[in-house]
Amino acid sequence: MKKIVVVGSINMDLVTICERAPRGGETLLGKKFMQIPGGKGANQAVAIGKMNSSVAMLGKIGKEGMGDILLNSMKNDGVDVSNIEYCDEATGIAKIIVEENGQNRIIVVPGANYSVDNDYIDRHIETIKNCDIVVAQLEIPVETVKYSLKLAKELGKTTILNPAPARELDSEIISNSDYIIPNETELEILSGISVTDEASVEKAAHILLDKGVKGLIVTLGSKGCMFISKDIKKSFPAYKVKAVDTTAAGDSFIGGFVNGLAAGLTFEEAIDRGTRVAAISVTRIGAQTSIPTLEEVLNFKGE
Repeated sequence: MKKIVVVGSINMDLVTICERAPRGGETLLGKKFMQIPGGKGANQAVAIGKMNSSVAMLGKIGKEGMGDILLNSMKNDGVDVSNIEYCDEATGIAKIIVEENGQNRIIVVPGANYSVDNDYIDRHIETIKNCDIVVAQLEIPVETVKYSLKLAKELGKTTILNPAPARELDSEIISNSDYIIPNETELEILSGISVTDEASVEKAAHILLDKGVKGLIVTLGSKGCMFISKDIKKSFPAYKVKAVDTTAAGDSFIGGFVNGLAAGLTFEEAIDRGTRVAAISVTRIGAQTSIPTLEEVLNFKGE
């Protein structure tokens, strides 16, 4: 089994369940409030850990106590947290509104996540040297992501970038990413191409392939995903389930996919595993609390 390092964010999700999100100037009563461990980096690490892969998390938390809750939660889910550092900034948070139809609205306050700098990465270079796969997102400073991917490539590691939250990226970050896993919006921003259908997804993907990316997995929500490389284009349908909360669906997919790669599955089998993990996650409330175990994934057949 290959070893994985996730470089990214660690947040506490402040989740409100409601019938619908309020409009500007409007006040509504919510149905339930929860504090749930989250953050794109931590979500992906937990998804990998729950799949029984060897995974270490690189990131930072605050000293106010909320960080310790997140640290212990990740540890309990099989993540190596020995490299996570405390800093003077508050632990990152995400305010999440989940509507009855399962859709969500999210505002992230990075806090300690924006203290993850190049010096921090250098302090933990041995962890990267000892892994096989490095996974990154964009909830820490983009310069740190750029540095981490470049370093990982120089060390001969497989690099995977989830370009979320969506933003434009320079060619060096793209070329140092073996695989990029965007949704349609993120692909549109990365490529500068309007993404409206399968043909435009393929056109946009090839712009990134021309910059050195080996392959893209474009997640399409309830429509599944597409894998596109120089030689292959293949669609993978989503499993039919009743969604109650789409929070961390993309992170769950990435965790399942990376676990499949680390376990030696074929690319198609790894994508199917990611699709299964995502399908289960949307039937449950929350980020890390919604992520299934490997046993649940192996037994999952869909509706």
